[in-house]
Amino acid sequence: MHVDSDRRLLQAERPPGAGAGDGRGDTSESDGHFSAAVTAVTAAFGDPTRREIYLFVRSNPGTTASEVAARFSLHPNVARHHLERLATGGYVEITMERAAGNGAGRPSKRFRAVGNDPTLDLFTRRGDLLVLLLQEALQLLGPAAAEGMAERVGEEYGRTLARQMSPGEGQRSLRTAMHAIADTLTAHGFAAHAEDQGASTAVVADNCPFGNAASQYPVLCAVDRGMVKGLLAGLCGDDGSGVVPVVLSSSRARGDDACAAVV
Repeated sequence: MHVDSDRRLLQAERPPGAGAGDGRGDTSESDGHFSAAVTAVTAAFGDPTRREIYLFVRSNPGTTASEVAARFSLHPNVARHHLERLATGGYVEITMERAAGNGAGRPSKRFRAVGNDPTLDLFTRRGDLLVLLLQEALQLLGPAAAEGMAERVGEEYGRTLARQMSPGEGQRSLRTAMHAIADTLTAHGFAAHAEDQGASTAVVADNCPFGNAASQYPVLCAVDRGMVKGLLAGLCGDDGSGVVPVVLSSSRARGDDACAAVV
């Protein structure tokens, strides 16, 4: 069955020392990263058809939703849904192109696989040297400057992700955008989901990909806030002059059970 094969694959990819009872001390951080990885891959590839579509796109760069629909005997809207879920997770990218050799006509959406096989990228490869460099930089900058820098970097990265997700599309509603943002953050290790809270919507992240570094330097939470702001600006059609305010209502670095960004 697909579920059994996926479980064996994920267990095989689990880093040494991430198992319980191996005598290597606390494994909660490794377990958190593993859980986030499982959530991301399950969200993107839990559907057998979607896995087959991903493999087809890898073998046929620049394919269209119509070609996927014909290959798998799907309605074009269903094929488009699968492709956009893969794009939201960061596994495929979307470009607007005309068919080769056809200079006339409107460009169409074309899909290409991004990076390596996702099963090879389940877990964050943390470089000790980079962590030390980050810690030293934060100490030199001071809290206020470091937080501002972290938020700017996160926001720009969020805008970049939004451009990759939906080039040429119209604006999304705030609620729809927040649900898409949750899927995107999950693909980046946050294990996130969207919650409607009355007039507000929150993206709640149950895992922090920065691990212990965020607990030691809470200013890193500004990256999360910035990513949500940048993604919102890109998905809701903001031109940079009126970014939707985002508030972190809870933070694992401050001792809360989860991180929550509310708009």
